[in-house]
Amino acid sequence: MITIEGDTVAVISEDGTREEHGIGSPEAFRILSKLWLRAGWDTKYVYSFAWLGRPIIQLPEDMIRIQELIYSLKPDVIVETGVAHGGSIVFYAGLCKLIGKGRVIGVDIEIRSHNRKAIESHELFSFVTLIEGSSVASEIVGQVEGLIRPGETVLVLLDSNHTKEHVLAELRAYASIVTPGSYIVAMDGIMQDVAGAPRTQPSWTWDNPQTAVREFIEANTNFVVEEPAFTFNEGQIVERVTYWPQAFVKRIL
Repeated sequence: MITIEGDTVAVISEDGTREEHGIGSPEAFRILSKLWLRAGWDTKYVYSFAWLGRPIIQLPEDMIRIQELIYSLKPDVIVETGVAHGGSIVFYAGLCKLIGKGRVIGVDIEIRSHNRKAIESHELFSFVTLIEGSSVASEIVGQVEGLIRPGETVLVLLDSNHTKEHVLAELRAYASIVTPGSYIVAMDGIMQDVAGAPRTQPSWTWDNPQTAVREFIEANTNFVVEEPAFTFNEGQIVERVTYWPQAFVKRIL
């Protein structure tokens, strides 16, 4: 049980052991953030944002953090599996325009006609290529590879089907595309932590992106899970408040 008493966050375990943390401590922030993430899941908090006119179903902090990485890497190509309404595609396209470098390839098994129309009519569509089909089908992966020029830096973002099997297949399929020093980001690993909440399945305790990442890393020693350093930090918090735990898979060789 967790209680807030004035400026104290108290955690009481099943055996009655009590831990107290000042509200201004990093530990209290971690505890409250975990509760906030769960409350946000239950209330569908992430379903309340748009980016330049397109719905974007992501935590704002996750988008700010990925922006930091994109600006640091300045990739030539950003591949995103999972298009949905196109908000994140537009977000990445805007960053490419602002940086003066890069383009976005969006892959989805089904791009609904109204979403396609909205994306294709968007001011930033000149930075975007859409591919419809399964992100792990060999012909689709081949299309993505065909759009990447020799020597280009590639960042891969996985935001389609979040089952362990599918994410693992995506990690394997795009491992050779991502360039050394860049990342494959396996999003929505929070599934593991919210199993039992509304709109979840009991199998999410193991059937999730975090499990896929662990299995992939064990078999691929040229990749590691590595958190990008905060670009700027004058505070005490050093961990992300995120829907993407253990998501940043860096190619080191």
